[in-house]
Amino acid sequence: MSIIGDLKVIDVDAHITESADLWTSRAPAAYADRVPSVVETPNGLFWTVDGVMLGRALGGSVIARGRKKVPGISFMSWDADESDPSSYDMVERVKVLDDLGIWAQILYPNAAGFGSQAFGKVADPELRRLCASLFNEGMLEIQEASGGRLYPMALLPWWDIAASVVEARRAADDGFRGVTMHSDPHTMGLPDLGDRAWDPLWEVCTAERLPINFHIGASETSLTWFGSSPWPSQNDENRLAIGSSMMYLSNARVLANMIYSGVLERFPALKLVSVESGVGWIPSFLEALDYQQRESAPGSMDTLSLRPSDYFRRQVYGCFWFERDSVPPAIESLGAGHVLFETDYPHPTCLYPDPLGQVAELEPRLGPDIMRMILQDNAAELYRIDVS
Repeated sequence: MSIIGDLKVIDVDAHITESADLWTSRAPAAYADRVPSVVETPNGLFWTVDGVMLGRALGGSVIARGRKKVPGISFMSWDADESDPSSYDMVERVKVLDDLGIWAQILYPNAAGFGSQAFGKVADPELRRLCASLFNEGMLEIQEASGGRLYPMALLPWWDIAASVVEARRAADDGFRGVTMHSDPHTMGLPDLGDRAWDPLWEVCTAERLPINFHIGASETSLTWFGSSPWPSQNDENRLAIGSSMMYLSNARVLANMIYSGVLERFPALKLVSVESGVGWIPSFLEALDYQQRESAPGSMDTLSLRPSDYFRRQVYGCFWFERDSVPPAIESLGAGHVLFETDYPHPTCLYPDPLGQVAELEPRLGPDIMRMILQDNAAELYRIDVS
């Protein structure tokens, strides 16, 4: 008999399609017509903030009304209301979790990008700050109303290091269980994340047990993997398939820089999560980092007390969803305590409609103890979710 039915499965990567009034309903009067809102244009509905277009107001979902999953690229033409309500209505989302047998979900944003990179286009500093803080207010309401089932990750105002520290403290005080981070603030004129200027943020996140979540596509730089990977001759469906697959690997760059920069050396209790990037490629990449440390960067051994792979096994987590054959060897290499399970609901690659049926295929190869760790215990400890 499978152990899965006895577990409180935690899905560590799902997405919320923000409601059109998420910001406007919470904004101070002076900013009510400047915060993010949805406007109708000749080309469809778009998110806009202070006159700056952020992108199409899509449902961000391949789950159509009636909970039917639609493969391919047709979802890109849907407006939000063509998606199943569980994409944007979190009361409906909990009902989906009940039907799927999933206890809790970690939620990430859509409208401004997975690292809120689009808010970097906003000129007014106070308006930019409101973009993040009002989002977090709305997400906190969802978390509190869900009865311990939904856990959005807090946005940080990454364009301002001091403000990021303040927002991280506030997020911890409010009960958030982690933050989502822009992976390349240096492309917007700030120090890169390896610079000691960011140490106050790492200090707060370490002290408050807030994991730093690096979702793929969390900057304009990482999104270039999606756009530039397919050759021009590929059709739209092939471009989606190739671009999506290549974007998983974009987090290799983030992990390498965070490790070699010494951040994990300076903050040995800080936790990082590589979100929606899979796990099968990670052992090979860590082996490459270990080799290149000896061959190309021997001087790094004067400042790094561990091999790159050892930092991962101490402080970093990877997430898998569709992978099968690559998961057992990845767990053997990385350790079962650093692998998490996700569904990516309701995005194009999500495991819907039978995520637990698909992951159950691994049970004969992994055994009940490891299945318990990767489906429940690891995430419960990392994100401080009660599964008793």
